[in-house]
Amino acid sequence: MTPLLQISGLGKRFGGFTALEAIDLDVQEGERLGLIGPNGSGKSTLVNCICGTLRHELGSVRFAGKALDGLTAHQRTRGGLARSFQLPRPFGTLSLAENLRIPILYAVNARAGGGLAGPAIDARCRDLLAEVGLADKAHRLPRDLTQIEMRKLELARAMAAQPRLLFADEVMAGLSHAEVDEIIALLFRLNGQGVTVIMIEHIMRAVMQFSQRLAVLVAGRKIADGRPADVVRDAEVVRAYLGE
Repeated sequence: MTPLLQISGLGKRFGGFTALEAIDLDVQEGERLGLIGPNGSGKSTLVNCICGTLRHELGSVRFAGKALDGLTAHQRTRGGLARSFQLPRPFGTLSLAENLRIPILYAVNARAGGGLAGPAIDARCRDLLAEVGLADKAHRLPRDLTQIEMRKLELARAMAAQPRLLFADEVMAGLSHAEVDEIIALLFRLNGQGVTVIMIEHIMRAVMQFSQRLAVLVAGRKIADGRPADVVRDAEVVRAYLGE
C-alpha cells in the first residue's frame, strides 16, 4: 500500500546549522503517528517543510502520490494537508463562525470540482463548532474564549479545510489533565472520521494514549520509529530525554 505521506532524505539548513538531516518517514492513510523529541530537535521545522512554510534543500515530500516540492503552503492545504499551530492564530476581529468560513472559502472551495454555497457553508461552520463543543459561541470573538476553547477553535479551523492529514502541533500545552483528555477524545473522533493525524506533543501520557506509532527526532535526525512501547524503551531515546 502506497503511504499517504512519503518523506525521503529530507534535509534543511539555516546557514551553517543543519536543522534536519536525511529524514525518511512514511505515514499510512488513517494512521495516528506521534512525533516526539526534545526541544530543538527539529519537529516544528519538519512540519514546516512538509506544509510548505519552509523550503527544504534536500530530499522530497510526496502526499497522496504527488510531489509537493515547489508547491506553496496554500497549495498544499488545498491538496489535503492542514495543521494547527502551537500558538493559536485566529482572526481576532471575526466571530468563531467567520473564522471557519475563511478556510472553507479559500481551501475547500478553491479545489477543482466546486465547493459549498452560502447556506451549506453556514451549516458546515455550525457542524464544526458543534464537533469541538463551541456551537453556543458561534457569534463570539476569539478574545472571549478560554485557553482550551481557543485550542478547540484552532483545531476546528484546521478541520474546516477538510484535510486528509492533520498536524496537531502541541495543541495540549498548558492544559489541565481533564482538558488534555478532552483534546485526545476530539482527535480520536477526527481520526475515526478518516483523518490521518500526526501529533507533535511533549505530554507523553497523551502521546502514548493516542499514537499507534512513534517517530523520534533528536538534533535533526530520526533516531527511532516503531511501536510506542518499544520506542520509549529504546536506549538512544532514553538518553535523549534523560541524559547519560
